[in-house]
Amino acid sequence: MVQRVSTVAFEGIEARAVDVQVQVAPGLPAFAIVGLPDKAVSEARERVRSALIASGLALPARRITVNLAPADLPKEGSHYDLPIALGLMAAIGAIPPDALSGFTVLGELGLDGSIAPVAGVLPAAIGANARDEGLICPAACGAEAAWASPDIQIVAASSLIQIANHFKGTQVLSRPSPKVHEREEALLDLRDIKGQESAKRALEIAAAGGHHLLMIGSPGAGKSMLAARLPSILPPLSPSELLEVSMIASVAGEIEGGALTARRPFRAPRLSRPMSSRARKAPLLAW
Repeated sequence: MVQRVSTVAFEGIEARAVDVQVQVAPGLPAFAIVGLPDKAVSEARERVRSALIASGLALPARRITVNLAPADLPKEGSHYDLPIALGLMAAIGAIPPDALSGFTVLGELGLDGSIAPVAGVLPAAIGANARDEGLICPAACGAEAAWASPDIQIVAASSLIQIANHFKGTQVLSRPSPKVHEREEALLDLRDIKGQESAKRALEIAAAGGHHLLMIGSPGAGKSMLAARLPSILPPLSPSELLEVSMIASVAGEIEGGALTARRPFRAPRLSRPMSSRARKAPLLAW
């Protein structure tokens, strides 16, 4: 019998569905993972083995084969640990065989059976909601997943034992609530700058119209000082922009504590090489 568990593979910020097929068959004891796994996925068998032992379960002395379908799609990352482990638990009867039906699963396992946070939970939750599926994810990522939809079913657990108890009905896990950062660190304010009227006007036009801005000038002219205060006049993110930006941050693993922020992303690049004499003589601002 083949036990199936749904998970995802990431292509940019798109979460493509992956079918994790687990088979426990007679034969010499072995544990093989196929389906174009990278090094992190191939090492999942050792994390899964140790996590199951720490949870009071032992792998049967049989041939275990895990296929990640479609087989021609590269699989990267450590979030395949949890679907493989749950597929094995269902195959050996530790959880009901149909418990995982209708769920997308992702999470990294510790050797003690704990479930560590992973990147990409928000796109995975959005993809699961589009397929009318629930989501099983690490507890630390539950608040992030809750932003996908108020109707999606989410099981956010901190260990394999919690998931097993949840499906057995002895420890039902409540649905997490979406969170936002309540306190944002103070921004440098544009109003603090005295003078530089032309430069400040250029910043205001760029912020209001979403234009690109190029600052050129000699060291000490105030370019970095002005650029650092640009976020203070940027408008807040709209709901669609918030979701798009948060999906990128989720895949990059930059969402802390599952809480999203409405602040627009901002990067302040620095020159890595000295400017030419021609650049030093150029006007302060050009756009």
